[in-house]
Amino acid sequence: MLQTHNNEQPTQPVPEQVSKYIDRDLSWLRFNDRVLDQAKNPTRPLFGRLKFLAISVSNLDEFFMVRIGNLYNYIDSAKKYKRHCALQKKSLRSQLLAEAQTFVKKQHNYYLRVLLPSLTAEGYTLIKDPAHLNPLAQKRLMQYFQQVLYPILIPMVSDSHPALPTLENGALVFGIVTWDPAHKKAHQKLSFVQLPPQLPRFYKLDQGSSTCLIPIEEVVRIHLDWLLKNAAIRSATLFRIIRNGAFCEERSDGIQESSVTAVKRKLARRKAGRVVYLEIEDGHDSWMVDVLRNRWDIDQGNIFSIPKPSLVDLSGLKEIVYHTDFNHDRVIKHLTTPPLTYPTKGSSDIFDILRQQDMLLHHPYNHINLIINMLEQAVEDPYVLAIKITLYRIARNSTIVDVLCKAAQKGKHVSVLIELQARFAEEQNIQAAQKLAKAGCLVIHSTSHAKTHAKLFMIVRQEQEQVRRYIHLSSGNYNEETAQFYSDVSLMTTNEIYAQDVAQFFNFMAGHSFSKSYQNLIAAPLNIRDQLEAMIRQEIHNVQQGLPAGIVFKANALEDKATIDTLYQASQAGVPIQLIVRGICCLIPAKPGLSEKITVRAIIGDFLEHARIYYFHNQAHPKIYVGSIDIMTRSFDRRIEALFAIQNPVLKQQVTSILAYNLRDNVNTYFMQADGTYVKEEPGRGPSFDIHRAFYSVTLEEASKAKLFPR
Repeated sequence: MLQTHNNEQPTQPVPEQVSKYIDRDLSWLRFNDRVLDQAKNPTRPLFGRLKFLAISVSNLDEFFMVRIGNLYNYIDSAKKYKRHCALQKKSLRSQLLAEAQTFVKKQHNYYLRVLLPSLTAEGYTLIKDPAHLNPLAQKRLMQYFQQVLYPILIPMVSDSHPALPTLENGALVFGIVTWDPAHKKAHQKLSFVQLPPQLPRFYKLDQGSSTCLIPIEEVVRIHLDWLLKNAAIRSATLFRIIRNGAFCEERSDGIQESSVTAVKRKLARRKAGRVVYLEIEDGHDSWMVDVLRNRWDIDQGNIFSIPKPSLVDLSGLKEIVYHTDFNHDRVIKHLTTPPLTYPTKGSSDIFDILRQQDMLLHHPYNHINLIINMLEQAVEDPYVLAIKITLYRIARNSTIVDVLCKAAQKGKHVSVLIELQARFAEEQNIQAAQKLAKAGCLVIHSTSHAKTHAKLFMIVRQEQEQVRRYIHLSSGNYNEETAQFYSDVSLMTTNEIYAQDVAQFFNFMAGHSFSKSYQNLIAAPLNIRDQLEAMIRQEIHNVQQGLPAGIVFKANALEDKATIDTLYQASQAGVPIQLIVRGICCLIPAKPGLSEKITVRAIIGDFLEHARIYYFHNQAHPKIYVGSIDIMTRSFDRRIEALFAIQNPVLKQQVTSILAYNLRDNVNTYFMQADGTYVKEEPGRGPSFDIHRAFYSVTLEEASKAKLFPR
């Protein structure tokens, strides 16, 4: 934690010709390195390490779908319109692909060298060649294949047609080369057998004290002759593909279409998008690969060869991690704790409590059930008139959606602004929107040019002769699943200033008003960049006047160049700046003449750090904002977002303590170097401090003592 302050003279700025930014995509790959590093942590239980390995694979899939997909959108567009500016993008693509190749090798090497032997030592034997099983086990595999797999598998032949069958994104596929020896030219055919992703990844066989895990693809492989009867199989190669999942902005040519129709059209296009990643087992059939490369127009750098002893798609290991029959080694979850300001005596009625005091929630240490219970209470309360809420990413079987439907059916006025274009949650959100509308909710979709990313709700209640509004504002989604392992901060209040701000903000989101008169909110895409910049410049002014100054930001990503430049100016003026950035960080810290006063750390551990907190010391009278906004150009300019000020002195001190604990952590912290690499912090001789444990036992008294800068 930074405890000192000095008023050094500003250093000379860095020369303009030196790059001042880290490329965002390269920075993202560094982030996934930190995720993989968690799998290498020997202090973690084995299943926790397997979990992080699986996460690193899923992360890389999304990187190719979105970031590499965007690069190909640009390159293909430039090629179409004969623009020469694509050369720079091609160079970046080559660099990213080279780094991704190295990363994939690291994943599989560590899995084969360390994790797979550890799994075997724990009594789980992964069988890659079922032909070596005893006859009884092979008989059981044959029965499983005939009864379960055979009815749903179907070979798809690709003969001379130039287009290949549309293979599902991320699915395991066998590319099978068959040939006819009677044909004069030994004619070869290429067929595909796609394994439905809904199938379990492993078939389990208990043999004595050991559990054999047979990958489902290996069960299929040894029975391909049975599946392709009367065909001479020359080779069978397992692979999977990742398609471009990045939507291109398109003009509608004046044709009006509903939001649902537009998103469905984009989803259909994504399912047949350009192949940007081919993961294929080593020893593959070269003729088949040539066919795939030619027909998909795929570059050699996009082909990732996987060692035969390993697994194609290591993310399948999550089935072992989360399957209760397999996992005897899971970390017992801590019991959640009540919010620090939750009363120990008196009424437990949440409306009674909030009429007396505001409350700050810190998830997952404080359970999301407190929020769900508030909504459920509103459903049954005859005095509740209306509920307004935003939904961005919802759980698969969302209790919150069910509660909102029930509220509408009971006659409450329920308005739901649901974002249909939450990436990779589009279909789920469309289904939820239709369910809500059918129940009688007023469902509003965001405009085509800006996603609604703000998280807030309002309950309107008639109380005697006045109407009171109960407000909840959050940095996290209303999602019961992710709330169990995402670290977020939210505020519950009946403060009338917040209520007025939120009411205006809902009207703005619905497209019926435009307001810049918020008192406790900062909104995007209105002027959030300008307001953050103004507060940074105030810290510059304070330090230049010899007054206490300092900045602490906690975010998922830091990419907006204008904000980065202002932070550089603050550093050069002498403002101490601590940045806690989990993912992408394009700012270069600790660089002489540029950012000597800036420290960047990333926290990666048991919980995903998701809260966004912006702290300005302001002459020892801190200004603190919390919300859904990362420091990204898209968040400022192309999203409907909100930051909310923390005004209550007790809650302000609680948020300060959250930041102070983050700066104390020496178990989950990585420090960013000036070259963009990260170094893991070690506890050293002092005691270890793990925020993902410490927040379960923090007290209000301890929080009241926290400070970030001298007062």
